[in-house]
Amino acid sequence: MRRLLAVLLTLLAVSAAPAMAQQPGALISSAPIDGAPPGIQAWRVSYWTTNGQGVPMQVTGIVAAPMEAIPPRPRRVIAWTHGAWGVAEKCAPSLSANFFGASAGVEPAVRQGYVVVAPDYIGLANPTMHPFLIGDDTSHAVLDAVRAARAIPGAAAGSGFAVWGESQGAHAALWTAINARSYAPDLSLVGAAAAAPPTDLAANFREGSDKNARALLLSFGLHSWSTLYGYSMDGIANKTNQGIIHRLAENNCVSFEKKPKIGTILGILSIARATRNKDIGQIEPWKSLARANSVDPSRVPGPLLIAQGDKDTIVAPAVTRKFAKAVCRNRTKLRWIEMRGTEHGASAKDSVDETLSWIGARFDGQAPPDDCRRV
Repeated sequence: MRRLLAVLLTLLAVSAAPAMAQQPGALISSAPIDGAPPGIQAWRVSYWTTNGQGVPMQVTGIVAAPMEAIPPRPRRVIAWTHGAWGVAEKCAPSLSANFFGASAGVEPAVRQGYVVVAPDYIGLANPTMHPFLIGDDTSHAVLDAVRAARAIPGAAAGSGFAVWGESQGAHAALWTAINARSYAPDLSLVGAAAAAPPTDLAANFREGSDKNARALLLSFGLHSWSTLYGYSMDGIANKTNQGIIHRLAENNCVSFEKKPKIGTILGILSIARATRNKDIGQIEPWKSLARANSVDPSRVPGPLLIAQGDKDTIVAPAVTRKFAKAVCRNRTKLRWIEMRGTEHGASAKDSVDETLSWIGARFDGQAPPDDCRRV
């Protein structure tokens, strides 16, 4: 009987081991990265997260920390949430040789002593479809990256963190703030900073003044959502243009260093023409999906920082200001940074000093500023 019991206990332990190993935030691997900027150590990591339906997912990212002796107390953490790099597996920031140069918040934050956790999100650097602008899925990957970083001895990451993102990553930062307490009660969020955040997704797709950028981003969204949820694009584009949408998303990553190929340019122009009178905010099931993954200002906890450039042709400044006003109506403490002459791609870079100063004050326990009267 004892022998039988021992065998049963052994079998239970073996069967439970994979499930325990897949716990959200469990670190799978960490490998040092060569070529990090001087004074910075970095690791490419893989870890476990869950999507919005609770399914375990293996994802990747980068953790960067000062190349100094481990301090007596855990280091403060910033989760850097990247903007749109694309939706194809190859578009992961952690795969880029220019990761540090293209990630405006990472190196400056590490120089100030922070551990920076930079998740790829689900579906970048792995074959799962990337859930583009899907709030729960993305925020889970961010929160679990912060958890995973704590398992790297050389990083010395603590449980207190701020989240800071630009563009798609600003949407991710706001959703991370919404879900932090319920999904990761073991972590302590001190504040969220969002540079050029997509908030009302239908309005953002509709009101961005750069029609070509809007067409490419819409292609990313339609490809991602139709693949993930099986939605038909028949109400938006004909079969020929549906094929172009899929090819644009599958073959292109966002790059500011290279000019797009002629085929990409022609594809974008075709989709811009095909969708110029189409509003996903009026067409189901896209309407419901966009609404569900827009940011509800009443759910975003403070303190909050929003930075918006007035020359942004992708995230319309008027949409961001409307969101900020709604946040203020809920009496959330808001730091509002309005940047003159700043275009979309420079939204985080042009606000880096003010944002890091604001984040530092949150860690120091200072009373958050409130700019709601001038929004």
